[in-house]
Amino acid sequence: MKMTKYLSVGAALTLLPTFALAQDAAAGFDEIGPYIMTTLLFLVGGFLVFWMAAGFAMLEAGLVRSKNVAMQLTKNIALFSIAAIMYWLVGFNLMYPGEFNGYFAPNFVPTVLEPVGLAADEAALDYASVASDFFFQLMFVAATASIVSGALAERIKLWPFLIFVIVLTGFMYPISGSWQWGGGWLSEMGFSDFAGSTIVHSVGGWAALAGALILGPRLGKYKDGRTVPMPGSNLALATLGTFILWLGWFGFNGGSQLAAGTVGDITDVGRIFANTNMAAASGAVAALILTQILYKKVDLTMVLNGALAGLVSITAEPLAPSLFGALITGAIGGVIVVFTVPMLDKFKIDDVVGAIPVHLFAGIWGTLAVAFYTGNWGAQITGIIAYGVFTFVIALVVWVILKATMGIRVSEEAEINGLDMAELGMEAYPDFSKG
Repeated sequence: MKMTKYLSVGAALTLLPTFALAQDAAAGFDEIGPYIMTTLLFLVGGFLVFWMAAGFAMLEAGLVRSKNVAMQLTKNIALFSIAAIMYWLVGFNLMYPGEFNGYFAPNFVPTVLEPVGLAADEAALDYASVASDFFFQLMFVAATASIVSGALAERIKLWPFLIFVIVLTGFMYPISGSWQWGGGWLSEMGFSDFAGSTIVHSVGGWAALAGALILGPRLGKYKDGRTVPMPGSNLALATLGTFILWLGWFGFNGGSQLAAGTVGDITDVGRIFANTNMAAASGAVAALILTQILYKKVDLTMVLNGALAGLVSITAEPLAPSLFGALITGAIGGVIVVFTVPMLDKFKIDDVVGAIPVHLFAGIWGTLAVAFYTGNWGAQITGIIAYGVFTFVIALVVWVILKATMGIRVSEEAEINGLDMAELGMEAYPDFSKG
């Protein structure tokens, strides 16, 4: 009995250091835990948003004609790679310059990461690692460029497009993004755009609209006062691309919570996921029902874009709404797409994949809808106008310069034969063309 007692006391004494270490570890995690969890949120969110690059590529490949598929795939991998380099070279520090005048900071320096093996006492424990933040934010600028790619498909030259991507991702997007996300003048005014309905999607939409106006429509698209349908090559790919984008959007919106270190933060991330999904679903269903009513048949491409418009619409404020509020926000986005796609055709603005209705018009709606929760209509309207004027005017100037100096449109022969062979000398489906 005594031996058992002594063994018990000895075991307890032996375990005391373990308990002490556990308490130290627990205390340490209270200090470093938010940093670790937020960094992890950015990394997980970042690779989900990266997967959206595949979504854009598949969506565009499915909605263009088979003779232009390889060109769209080339543009998508090239634009993502260029965006990654430009955002490292100047973009990140232009967008997040620290203290500045609120409009522009000439911070033309590359991004520098933390040293290898960073110690806890050297880290900014109130946020996340620079590397994870840079990685996450980079994915957004690449998405902006992808929006332009789809709208201008089937008639734009490769290299002028890629030069525009350099300007957009290195300068236009970061400078305008600093106005809100970088703590600039719109942030001080109270303009709110949680994950980028305007800062990302409308900016891409305005740039695409400027390009479409300067580039002109595809040959034969508008003939004798009517719009000639030009069906895409593979609706299975387009549908796959939409689902991939839908998946990536959970990282897009969820990661934009920008914190995961508390119960409240991680609960809010879950709420954002649920609202994001609801908005996509309601946008798709709204387009499904409306096309049946208007055209007596469901239009799959409209349903796909309805889902995407619902996602764009909720992106400006995916946290505050209830699930019912998210449903309404997304459904209105789906309705907007169904009506604005034919509206663009009336003005002979040729948008191959419907990027302008999805990203610009639904983005404007989503940004306005934020005011139902904040009450600050003036700031929301000011932000929409500011981003629209800045992006559209600068993009228009860049497109005009490119057109005057090197030309932006392929020849009629190249457009008729397809950009795959004319620009790349290869085809996405060579076996089909050989019969």
